[in-house]
Amino acid sequence: MIISYTQDDGTVERVSTDDLSAIESAAIEEAMGDVPWRVIEDRLRAQDPTAMRAVLWAARRRGQPDLAFATFDVPGWRRRLTARIERAEIDEVLTNILTEALAKGEDSAIDAVTPHLRKLADRREDVDAALDAVGKGHLARARKGSGA
Repeated sequence: MIISYTQDDGTVERVSTDDLSAIESAAIEEAMGDVPWRVIEDRLRAQDPTAMRAVLWAARRRGQPDLAFATFDVPGWRRRLTARIERAEIDEVLTNILTEALAKGEDSAIDAVTPHLRKLADRREDVDAALDAVGKGHLARARKGSGA
């Protein structure tokens, strides 16, 4: 996941959860009340402000080791903080759906999730690339051709 924070001057600070160390991830789990990482990931996908703030806090602690989570605040978080999925996560979702779709012989499950993936994706073109990679590029082209 990519957590983006828009600064006062308009610059965007981006933190990927893939770049967190194991110690940083454990610190996030502990700061959030011993919440398991898989739950934190679910909360990030749901745009949970505490989870997004925790990832940003862990990244900021690299330069400010004494920064306390309890006092670390993000004013205006609704307009400044976002969590978006990365290409690897899109690939994983599509692979899981494709496995189920192949068992049923249909594309409808993939077609149904594609708009949601586009909304969550950090880079929307990653969704089309992931569809191409799993052999379902015709679904990406159908979307483009339909004006959606």
